[in-house]
Amino acid sequence: MKLLAGRRALVVGLANQRSIAWGIARALHAHGAELALSCQDERLRKRAERLAGELGAARLYCCDVRRDEDVQELARRLGEDWKGGFDVLVHSLAFAPREQLQGGYLERLDREGFQTAHDISVYSFSALAGACVPLLRPGAALLTLSYLGAERAVPNYNLMGLAKASLEASVRYLAADLGPRGTRVNAISAGPVRTLASAGIGGFRQILERVRKVAPLRRNVSLEDIGNAAVFLCSELASGVTGQILYVDCGYQAVDAGAWNDA
Repeated sequence: MKLLAGRRALVVGLANQRSIAWGIARALHAHGAELALSCQDERLRKRAERLAGELGAARLYCCDVRRDEDVQELARRLGEDWKGGFDVLVHSLAFAPREQLQGGYLERLDREGFQTAHDISVYSFSALAGACVPLLRPGAALLTLSYLGAERAVPNYNLMGLAKASLEASVRYLAADLGPRGTRVNAISAGPVRTLASAGIGGFRQILERVRKVAPLRRNVSLEDIGNAAVFLCSELASGVTGQILYVDCGYQAVDAGAWNDA
């Protein structure tokens, strides 16, 4: 049974085959969604085109979310290419300067890095939502990606944790704002996954090993796990779900990791 047959989905943040955006796009495609994909710029376009080709004739756009004109141009082109609108917007991108994801929170914190992390990781979700609202069809779903560092202090995650906390607040405010028009807004708080972005976080291998040892399912989450959860949240099966953060982390969030030192 294809849960997204007849629905159109835009996935923003495609980087490579190890990115969460790719895992979600692949799952949406498998469930019948017609896809449009967005990468950051022309530098990444060739790789993105190859990935798009694996998902059929997916539309591909470049959009640097730091630029308001790029966000508006993306919406304009979607409106031209998808007459009648679309149904799903997936925001799967985040960034903080690599040097600020090492060591203590205050150690290398600066104003520029703080603003960059929040601009790309948080503001972009609301900016994309605002630009695309006129194109969203009844029953549309918006989805973004968070992490446990939004609610707990995780070593080396630092200012990205603050950005994710703000992103989760954005989910709630967008859900309240767009709910009356029938649009749902949710987030997946995924467990740690090996991606290009995660490679910049100090001690990431140790985080993966820790989760594997103490999570109730005794494994790390996969791109397939995250993609399947995204399909659910973007489908009619979740028609009554909005403003929520769904943990897809093999149960890690539910346990006291400190109590499982001998696991």
